Amino acid sequence: MGAAPSSAAPPAEQAAPARVKITEIFLSIQGEADSVGWPTVFVRLTGCPLRCQYCDTQYAFYGGEWLSLDDVLGKVASFQTRHVCVTGGEPLAQKGCFDLLQRLCDAGHRVSLETSGAIDVSKVDPRVVRVVDIKTPGSAEEARNKLENLDLLRADEQIKFVICSRADFEWSRDLVRARQLTDRCTVLFSPSYGQVESRDLAQWILDERLPVRLQIQLHKVLWGDTPGR
Repeated sequence: MGAAPSSAAPPAEQAAPARVKITEIFLSIQGEADSVGWPTVFVRLTGCPLRCQYCDTQYAFYGGEWLSLDDVLGKVASFQTRHVCVTGGEPLAQKGCFDLLQRLCDAGHRVSLETSGAIDVSKVDPRVVRVVDIKTPGSAEEARNKLENLDLLRADEQIKFVICSRADFEWSRDLVRARQLTDRCTVLFSPSYGQVESRDLAQWILDERLPVRLQIQLHKVLWGDTPGR
């Protein structure tokens, strides 16, 4: 007589470990936003659904290496630096990015996120400082803006406009005023590298008495347009 079939349930499949696709992890000086000047570990995730005409990280659109969150955390810890910036590409295009941000905060890092604002930022860990880049008409990706993200930002977070022309400046100025963005958080105006002179943007801001912060990319002042810096 054959053995009775087992009634025991098959063992549950273990969930695959969380992972993200990484282009690079490196130590540099933060060149932008409120943490400018601090030694910072940059975690650059691979992939981006946008194609801004001024993008300086096109090498992050493809390729990369899948790493577990433990591997990423270990690499970040090896630099012995408090500040960590998660960037891309568009980091939030990867679902694992949300878990990565949480794990970095749990490890005691001061974490910032550079995002295009084309993806909902409401589920980002509240300990993360979100820097949301609003796409101007000159970026060629204005239609991607999720302006409802702006209503979610705190006083310690930032909104960034990359200005490609005088027309971009006026468009950005009008949006800042219409939505009273400077009452919500810090607003950054940054000249598009090679398209607008910093001194011209500075003068436009002064002429308009616009309460925004001029941002010049410090890392490009130090090292030029060098990838991975």
